[in-house]
Amino acid sequence: MTDDFAPDLVRVTDLDRKAVEARLRMAHTDGSLTLTELDERLANLWLTKTRRDLATLIRDLPAPAPPPPPPKPDNARKAMRVLTAIWLSVSAINLVIWLMVSLISLDPAYPWFLWPMLPPGAVLGVLWWLGVGRTRS
Repeated sequence: MTDDFAPDLVRVTDLDRKAVEARLRMAHTDGSLTLTELDERLANLWLTKTRRDLATLIRDLPAPAPPPPPPKPDNARKAMRVLTAIWLSVSAINLVIWLMVSLISLDPAYPWFLWPMLPPGAVLGVLWWLGVGRTRS
């Protein structure tokens, strides 16, 4: 017994056949195969037994297009959301503290919570209005 292993003589699985079927259908969609050619190859596809048989079905087809590159992460949008969440949290905490002090003393205190809330809120509002972090189309 010899160790002559030929990869193209390995038997194929249904998963391999389905991948080739998808490639054949894509070739028909792209116009590389006519409907008659597609039908012939699909009929022969399920009769294949080895990888060599599968390779003959797609040998003359152009190589599939590479997948598009993954989209770049939108760091500006994430930064704007984080900054807005921080601003809302700090503003809410300050407002609650002011309300508690006003209710406990039964006298409305000076609205000091506006000073840490309004200037950063105005800056964030302008940034959102200018479109910082908005997806470009």
